[in-house]
Amino acid sequence: MLKSQEVRGLAPEMDPLRMGMGWTAQDLEKPQVLIESTYGQSHPGSAHLLGLAQQAQKAADAAGAKAALYFATDICDGMSQGHDGINYSLASRDTIANLIEIHAKATTFDAGVFLSSCDKSVPAQLMAIGRIDIPAIVVTGGVMEAGPDLLTLEQIGKYSAMYQRGEISEEQFTFYKHHACPSCGACSFMGTASTMQIMAEALGLMLPGSALMPATCGDLQEVAKKAGARAAQMAVEGVTARQMVTAESFENAVLVHAAISGSTNTLLHLPAIAKEFGVELDGDAFDRMHRGAHYLLDIRPAGRWPAEYFYYAGGVPRVMEEIKSMLHLDVMTVTGKTLGENLEDLKHSGYYEKCDALLRKTGLARTDIIRSFEKPIGSDGTIAVLKGNLAPGGSVVKHSAVPKEMHQAVLKARPFDSEEEAIHAILTHQIQPGDAVFIRYEGPKGSGMPEMFYTTEAIASDPELSASIALITDGRFSGASKGPAIGHVSPEAAEGGPIALVEEGDLIQVDIPGRVLRICGIQGRELPEEEIAAVLEQRRAAWQPRPPRYQTGILGLFTRSAASPMEGGTMD
Repeated sequence: MLKSQEVRGLAPEMDPLRMGMGWTAQDLEKPQVLIESTYGQSHPGSAHLLGLAQQAQKAADAAGAKAALYFATDICDGMSQGHDGINYSLASRDTIANLIEIHAKATTFDAGVFLSSCDKSVPAQLMAIGRIDIPAIVVTGGVMEAGPDLLTLEQIGKYSAMYQRGEISEEQFTFYKHHACPSCGACSFMGTASTMQIMAEALGLMLPGSALMPATCGDLQEVAKKAGARAAQMAVEGVTARQMVTAESFENAVLVHAAISGSTNTLLHLPAIAKEFGVELDGDAFDRMHRGAHYLLDIRPAGRWPAEYFYYAGGVPRVMEEIKSMLHLDVMTVTGKTLGENLEDLKHSGYYEKCDALLRKTGLARTDIIRSFEKPIGSDGTIAVLKGNLAPGGSVVKHSAVPKEMHQAVLKARPFDSEEEAIHAILTHQIQPGDAVFIRYEGPKGSGMPEMFYTTEAIASDPELSASIALITDGRFSGASKGPAIGHVSPEAAEGGPIALVEEGDLIQVDIPGRVLRICGIQGRELPEEEIAAVLEQRRAAWQPRPPRYQTGILGLFTRSAASPMEGGTMD
């Protein structure tokens, strides 16, 4: 018996209440499909999802199920930047996952279609799918088009810093702001939103080739219809998400992440998702799998092209074909077939021919966007986890975006206790080459773990600083960030981690090849490890915890219960 039918027998009010919404007696007997989306007029990534959700609903109904629309709207990190709104960003991920759990468990469903596009909504839905463990299929809302001269939103941070330094006019800056987002969809670069759409397909939870399609293309409407129909079948087949997505599925996702130079925020999200699926995944696993992995994707912010070109070059299937020798091809997917079978089917379906036709309009070759395995952009992945006496629990750097001069360096500490203080110092030229800029008390327990986007852009847009300083924080970075930025430092300052003990003039060793981040000197003098440990113990004895920044509301709850950045920053 379907779970929905079993629950009908336990809750006699369910039938009359559903009939009050217009359901027929026949509808009550059908498999029940949850259509869960983040639709809302909140930002371009969610504003168009209602139409896709309705297409999925109609297709599920036509396939013999009865579907119901539910909504858990997300917020936009871009709109939250520059003010305290960004502190709500990570907390929103867990809140959306919690609401979906409530939707699915309070009224039982036999399968679900999950539609979202962006930074926190895609990982939130993936977390919820693992938690509620029903047959599930994901449809992502795709990517927006680029603006004039291939303008994309991640460039706005750079132009903002240039405007504040007087390097461009207000008229130029206004033009860029008014033309960076010409359509719905996720922002058109390989930020967290685009990365997480790709991760959903890499885990096997999406129809092959459907991640990161242009949001305006008709193909996306067809994907929504197919997903709805497939969900109706999956409800009867009864294979749940946890039965399908395994540790090997997550390993595939990490290898795809390396190939696309995915966002550092993935090290927050994939471990949090894996935990809901009963799979252990940590930063050390990312570091291990990135070593020797081939980095292929020439998409911004690390590369040259907007993210809409990703689909034109063949999308996730093309990336998987290139790294095929490294993948677990026998993992199951939502098609009911293995990953290997899906990749073979695509070769005979016309998928690549359709992509090639779109690509020809750009004048580019496929290998301009997705390099071959034999001729990668890099061959040592893109992410490194650094440890040492400054970050005993680890820290994260996207080394593919760090100038080579900064891969090994000894720098002078310049600590700040908020992003506002740090960015002011950078923009007013108080930061000099050879400095290590610290932003602390911005971790999950400190302030909710906001992004340091404007600070990284201020550094990256200054040619001298971007090749001569490092930014180190217990906060995180936007997926659009580039440059010498090290984040997720654990334990965080609010918990008394070593980052809270750093003082002006301490010497900081950054060694990316050696995976080291440590305090190597005190007040400008290099010292033996044991002497540094003794100084840190003295400082720790004098350190006083700060009163919680937030004591009420969701941020009060989140900052009290949040796990370490290197453990996903979840509300544990």
